[in-house]
Amino acid sequence: MRIGVLLAVLLFTPLSIAQNLYQQLGEKEGIETVVEEMLYRVGGDDRIAHHFTDVDIMRVHKLISEQICDVSGGPCDYSGDDMKTSHRNMGVTNADFNALVEHLIAAMEKHDIPVSAQNQLLGLLAPMHGDIVEN
Repeated sequence: MRIGVLLAVLLFTPLSIAQNLYQQLGEKEGIETVVEEMLYRVGGDDRIAHHFTDVDIMRVHKLISEQICDVSGGPCDYSGDDMKTSHRNMGVTNADFNALVEHLIAAMEKHDIPVSAQNQLLGLLAPMHGDIVEN
């Protein structure tokens, strides 16, 4: 009996943690609001705004929102290309990547996302660094 309960806890704990993160981010509406704020800030940042000049910003908003919803355990499926493909030949540097992360953090802070949820999300997004940044 105890083994069955322990097994059930182990099997369902990652899902419940991920759903909790999705909820802490404000679910789909909260995520979309944070992404909108982040992109607004990026548009005013001379360091990285040039990366977004010739893109469909509404599509970028949709895809980043989907991706965050997906990785945080929400009911979304990311429909875009993988990070390596979508950032190929963009010349994204470590400084560019870090600037975007700064704006994401500022947007989450503005919308009162708990620091623990911010850290969880950043931990889920950080592995994408190698596929986005060109060395």
